[in-house]
Amino acid sequence: MAGVGNAEQRLTEVVRLVANNMIAEVCSVYFMRGGEILELFATEGLKATAVHKTRLRVGEGLVGHIAATALPLNLSNAQKHPKFVYREETGEEIYHSLMGVPILRSSKVVGVLVIQNITRRHYMQEEKESLQTVAMVLAELVASGDLFDPLEQQEATLERAATARFEGVVLAEGMAEGVAVFHEPKIEVVKHLTDNIPLEKNRLATALKSLQDQIEDMMSAEDVGHQGEHKEILDVYMLFAKDKGWNAKIEAIIDTGLTAEAAVEKVQLNNRARMQKMTDPYLRERLSDMDDLANRLNRHLMGRVGSAASANLPDKFILVAQNMGPADLLDYDREKLGGVILQDGSPTAHVSIVARALGIPMVGQMGEALLDVAEGEQVIVNGVDGIVYFSPPQEILQSYQENIDSRDVLLAEYDALRDLPAKTLDGVEVELLVNAGLSIDMEGLARTGASGVGLFRTEFQFMVSASLPRVGPQSDFYRDILDAADGKPVVFRTLDIGGDKPVSFLKRDDEANPALGWRAIRIAFDRPALLRYQVRALLNAAAGRELSIMFPMITDVSEFKMARDILNKEINRHKKRKSPLPENIRVGTMLEVPALIWQLDNLLPLLDFISIGSNDLMQFFFACDRENPKLAGRYDPISPPALMMLKSIVDKCNEYDVPITLCGEIGGKPVTALALLAIGFRRLSIAPAAVGPVKMMIRSLDLAGVEAYMAELLSRSDHSLRGLLTAFAKDHGVKI
Repeated sequence: MAGVGNAEQRLTEVVRLVANNMIAEVCSVYFMRGGEILELFATEGLKATAVHKTRLRVGEGLVGHIAATALPLNLSNAQKHPKFVYREETGEEIYHSLMGVPILRSSKVVGVLVIQNITRRHYMQEEKESLQTVAMVLAELVASGDLFDPLEQQEATLERAATARFEGVVLAEGMAEGVAVFHEPKIEVVKHLTDNIPLEKNRLATALKSLQDQIEDMMSAEDVGHQGEHKEILDVYMLFAKDKGWNAKIEAIIDTGLTAEAAVEKVQLNNRARMQKMTDPYLRERLSDMDDLANRLNRHLMGRVGSAASANLPDKFILVAQNMGPADLLDYDREKLGGVILQDGSPTAHVSIVARALGIPMVGQMGEALLDVAEGEQVIVNGVDGIVYFSPPQEILQSYQENIDSRDVLLAEYDALRDLPAKTLDGVEVELLVNAGLSIDMEGLARTGASGVGLFRTEFQFMVSASLPRVGPQSDFYRDILDAADGKPVVFRTLDIGGDKPVSFLKRDDEANPALGWRAIRIAFDRPALLRYQVRALLNAAAGRELSIMFPMITDVSEFKMARDILNKEINRHKKRKSPLPENIRVGTMLEVPALIWQLDNLLPLLDFISIGSNDLMQFFFACDRENPKLAGRYDPISPPALMMLKSIVDKCNEYDVPITLCGEIGGKPVTALALLAIGFRRLSIAPAAVGPVKMMIRSLDLAGVEAYMAELLSRSDHSLRGLLTAFAKDHGVKI
């Protein structure tokens, strides 16, 4: 790379060296040109006449597939892959095995590096990592501009620039307008190679210590309103920052001759490739936390620690970022921050959870649309429909300002309902509770005036831990949750891990259908220490108070009895040790598996309450993977068969006088909540942000009227009753 000759001559020498050293007959480099075209720039092994002649669109062929996914590909028989395309001018028909890696610059694919062999072989992990290291160095050729102008505009970007309106995904609801502020300057590693390995390791150690000190400063901030309620997320950051495995991986890469910055970048690229293969979206989205931490570490290495949060910011601004972690968001002045737009992002990412808790509108998955926004440009964020405007015309700006004002009035109306009962016009009271899983979620309990926490998910503390959390830290965490509830009831769901929610301290096998596999209570029976330690911690935390526990994924009555026996053993252990016990212990189960519906006569006499996990129950009821985007919206939970099933559960619980709660997304929208009330539900556990809209609907509803209407609808064969219920609400003044 530092030798004589022009850029193409050096590139040709690189592919020759790679082919020889990796014992490959072919090594080729493709770079991205304007219009999202991958052009062959150099090759060892393919026909030399194909250079600059062979071109592939992103997504076309195996090279295009690597560019589209930004993930490595390792094939022993490439020609059998469905994405394989044959280009006669290359002469590659005799080569069978293929390994390719993306060439990344600033997290964007700028090219693809490929090796091929005649023999059918599966390349080793070490070979893949070596190829990734070469790809990192080759990215410097793009940055230098010696091969072609790195600022070439892609056709797709130019087409999008013709309109000021861009669509994304709503991560946190709300509307805002303000001037664009970039969260941070792009961190680009410009020096990849080093001949002083001890110096780089010393730099890494210093930067890691500085990073840990920075997180500790954030955790100990005196402004509790700004930081205190988010301590748990910062605890996770510190756990990652002090992880010896992370440090060891970076040092091992430095030993190969890379700078500390390049080593951090490479380890994160490896993490990204691994985590993107996970099926659980919640775990996949922890990637943004790791990205944020890696970026912070590299800023310490480069002496560029500050973000825009430390600058003199406008009174009303919209934050623009590729991605960011929750700790970054907490750095900003909430009085000035209007909204956030992200190039990436996901509803289940920590930063999205924090934004929703703080009421900050956020739209993500904007892609390359963010290339079109300039610092200081006027921006509108529509966090209701997922639309963003850059430099909007005056008429659009005025219209949205009116919408923002109207929404502020509506939010004020929700706030005014905070201390009022959720009671229908004909006097029926409905209990509204909130779902939670982090300390930060407890803020929503006080803000909304909800009756309590109907579902507290306890998995996260286990999912971020390198080892099984000890009883003491578990007890402290649950005690903090009960303290935050301030006397309101909290229902703790025991661990729902395994399957598609792996934990590092529990070995598991790959499963074809993880949602139906070894998870939740099924793991607890095979590894009873997990449940015993958790129950012990809950009993300690709730000493002198009421404790409500429910077990997930119960499939038959015998499983509930087994789970309750484990609880009873821990209660007896407490009694023998004369340890203080909860004042009252209520035990229930989640109803998520349809098979349990036909066992309610035997189950209900054994428990104190039951909660329907509507997300999983509907997934199993319709045999429809709720994470599959191709099936999104295919089946409606307010269709006659689904509602009849739910009504049968409500009727049976009423027969045995057992309280029933519905926990899940379908209770959080006014029109679906209306359907649930019409079939007999009187207790809903929903997201904090949904409490205001659902309570407003309830207080405008004559329940007897909608119950009579629903009785007529359940016998229909409609795919969905959504349209009919919406029309009923409008005709009868129900606020949905």
